[in-house]
Amino acid sequence: MAAVGEARTRVGNARADLAGDNAITHAEVAPHRPNDSPIDPAFRADVLAGLSARPRALPARWFYDRRGSELFEEITRLPEYYLTRTERSILTAHAKNIAELTGPGQAVVEFGSGSSAKTPLVLSAVAPSAYVPIDISGDFLRDSVAGLAGQFPTLPMYPIEGNFMHRLVLPTAIGDSPRLGFFPGSTIGNMNAPAAVDLLRAMWDTLGEGSKLLIGIDRIKPAGVLIPAYDDAQGVTAEFNLNLLHRINRELCGTIPVSAFKHVARWNDTEARIEMHLEATRDVSFSVDGHPFAISKGKTIHTENSYKYGPRDARLLLRSAGWSPLAEWTDREGLFGLILAEARATPAAP
Repeated sequence: MAAVGEARTRVGNARADLAGDNAITHAEVAPHRPNDSPIDPAFRADVLAGLSARPRALPARWFYDRRGSELFEEITRLPEYYLTRTERSILTAHAKNIAELTGPGQAVVEFGSGSSAKTPLVLSAVAPSAYVPIDISGDFLRDSVAGLAGQFPTLPMYPIEGNFMHRLVLPTAIGDSPRLGFFPGSTIGNMNAPAAVDLLRAMWDTLGEGSKLLIGIDRIKPAGVLIPAYDDAQGVTAEFNLNLLHRINRELCGTIPVSAFKHVARWNDTEARIEMHLEATRDVSFSVDGHPFAISKGKTIHTENSYKYGPRDARLLLRSAGWSPLAEWTDREGLFGLILAEARATPAAP
């Protein structure tokens, strides 16, 4: 569980072409549209392809319209959702160590910044020269930056709305400042290993050799701890999952009977991942963008994976993308890991 975002993907197919050092770039993200508004072609393509595939699956990045982003922030405050409070406790306990290893004057580049809830802990510790948050949800990004600007009024901030799955050109205003990537929340877990390595390589390309990356990676643990974190008693995660169907109906002229689906969270021990699905509670037929679909009772739409890693697995993942681990911190129970790595060698081509 996004991305970005706490173990949920906040990446997408948007393009971020920097228009100026102080500009928020505008990715190709569709607004909440009436029928005559333009359709985001990537969203349309992914939904139509995903509903046509067997098994059916939709990319988790599309959770994050405005309502999805708001719901996710509610999730991070739930008692079952250990990830946020555990990572925050690690950052608080080890802020001094992180600052000593990174040094002052870093340009902090946050991938999938979301609400930037944990960002003040890092900014306060490392005394940065600039802050560059990157997120696919533009409205949410602007609100978060406005809030941070009040806390750090003298810190230059250069938000980028767009996709960090590929190399980005960072603002020229940060100059030759050393760069510290920040990727909290175990959002890396939303991708399988090959995709995760590709993402880490893209971060290497964006930040450059000699830069550092502070990344949160969730640990493997008993299903009795994991499943409630993705299927809370209040039903907020269920609403978050079902909101994707509402978004399809709204933006792609869909006729999906949302009440005919229920949220399901499963632990797949073989793949070491939590899976989120939308399961049909009856036979349903509907259309999306004029295309007909049908789903039988009990069949699902797979909407998200959240891979969990052992300590050695996490370090191997980083090394595969050209990142050399420097230090690792965890909580007392070993629920979650925070790793600081350095881009020491040019990553091998895939």
